[in-house]
Amino acid sequence: MSGYLKVFFLCFAVGSCSFINFDAPRNMDNACSILQQRPSFDRAFQKTKRKWGAPIHVQMAILHQESKFIPNAKTPRKYFLGIIPWGRQSSAYGYAQALDGTWADYKKSSGRRFASRSNIHDATDFMGWYMQESRRRLGIKMSDTKKQYLAYHEGHGGFERRSFRKKQWLLNVSDKVAQRGNTYKKQLKRCGRA
Repeated sequence: MSGYLKVFFLCFAVGSCSFINFDAPRNMDNACSILQQRPSFDRAFQKTKRKWGAPIHVQMAILHQESKFIPNAKTPRKYFLGIIPWGRQSSAYGYAQALDGTWADYKKSSGRRFASRSNIHDATDFMGWYMQESRRRLGIKMSDTKKQYLAYHEGHGGFERRSFRKKQWLLNVSDKVAQRGNTYKKQLKRCGRA
């Protein structure tokens, strides 16, 4: 490959990265505003709804809670002796805050070897896949935002064991996710994107 061609591809690769928006959308309390600001989100949510049957408002409410719609979201750092950075609280990463092991299971199951947790289309597809597994294994309706979130947070085994019952803070969070889901659902109906 000629030197000029290498430089061209390098510039293209670096330049294409600049199109990724790492900021959260403005006005995250308005589902229609989010989709207007990020048309790629709208396409991703719609595709996941068609493929997996995951309602858009449920997807959005969970993504809001998990990452605030930030593609490179990570869990907080842990500190040794309160001052020395000592890794992260978990391997959760990206829009959907998928753990390394669960993401690997998704890629293997879906055949999507090159899926990226920082790509909204891959993240929503993962979420639809996971929600469908929650429906199949646990009998959770796709439209039940609260239970889908609890299964998403605790894992299928944790949900089966009802581990969330000992975590009042998580039950409070799941109530907020359900409320946000209801709000998003009403907003999406008004702007014709439900």
